[in-house]
Amino acid sequence: MENNLNPKELSRYARHIAIPEFGMKGQQKLKAAKVLVIGAGGLGSPVLLYLAAAGVGRIGIVDFDVVEDTNLQRQVLYTVEDLGQSKAITAKKKLLALNPHIEVEVYDTPFTKDNALDIIQGYDIVADGTDNFPTRYLTNDACVLTGKVNVYASIFRFEGQVSVFNYLDKNGERGPNYRDLFPQPPPPGMVPSCAEGGVLGVLPGIIGSLQANEVIKIITGVGEPLSGRLFLFDAASFTTRTLKVKKKPDTTITELINYEQFCGIVPTQKKEEMVKEITVQELKKWQEEEKDFQLVDVRKPYEWDIANLNAELIVLDTLPQQVEKIKKDVPVVIHCRSGARSANAIRFLQEQHGYTNLYNLQGGILAWAKEIDTSMATY
Repeated sequence: MENNLNPKELSRYARHIAIPEFGMKGQQKLKAAKVLVIGAGGLGSPVLLYLAAAGVGRIGIVDFDVVEDTNLQRQVLYTVEDLGQSKAITAKKKLLALNPHIEVEVYDTPFTKDNALDIIQGYDIVADGTDNFPTRYLTNDACVLTGKVNVYASIFRFEGQVSVFNYLDKNGERGPNYRDLFPQPPPPGMVPSCAEGGVLGVLPGIIGSLQANEVIKIITGVGEPLSGRLFLFDAASFTTRTLKVKKKPDTTITELINYEQFCGIVPTQKKEEMVKEITVQELKKWQEEEKDFQLVDVRKPYEWDIANLNAELIVLDTLPQQVEKIKKDVPVVIHCRSGARSANAIRFLQEQHGYTNLYNLQGGILAWAKEIDTSMATY
């Protein structure tokens, strides 16, 4: 391989080049590599920082979110000066400030089945730093269809996991993919998001660094990637496990699908089963008019302690045991942080107990804090 490193790069990457198994060839492979990172949040922050520092020649960033104060507990790419700014655009500035010898491409747009194949096609490896099941399945399927390696990681509370999917081995055979490990998503609401369940701030730094390590190993050919293996880490007990992942002969991916519907987030419903909504402005008017209605909060007690609307607290997990507390003779407004859990609660009550008087607070308590009471704490 021709030496395409300039004198400044040779100096910058000297510690890499000094490793016998890595050397000049390994660094040249990094410079020639193109890596797409989907998600510039908790996992994406360390992944992006270490890939940029390592000298990956072209890095793509997919993220359409903005920086919020709740991100700063773990998303080390950002500071208070970045609040309200695009994560992808801000991340690009930070990476180029860290290493001006690389190229960074920004996709400040939702990652969907309509653009996934086009975006992924221009890269060698994809690092999945997403935090929801529809995007994980979309990323996996797009990687399989385009023949790209998918370096996967996820985090929750104290636990993290890492694996390498769709890896092309020396025999020209592809390793297992995400669907071989998880053929079907969990039922909606069964696995809380990090916003709902929390995550230890240092955990994404640990797991994201391991994820970046796998990307670098695959590019340079150094070591053995986690293909066919799932690495599990528990920060609380400081224990690790590595499980084998085998290909399933009936796992076939031929096209991209509606992943939100596949994951049950947008279920096919009859008209009478649809979730009715009420805006925060309408709720405020009901309160001012002293309308007879019940307000129910299905969040966790710690969320209530941070901010609440003086609603009756019935935690979603306990709802099946407390159905009798939900009235049927007056309108009932159910809310959570953003509207997702409360919608699941309403579907359960409508489908299993025949309720017809339920309303989901559109946007949840976040919308209330943004549009009604701007002094309210958000999280």
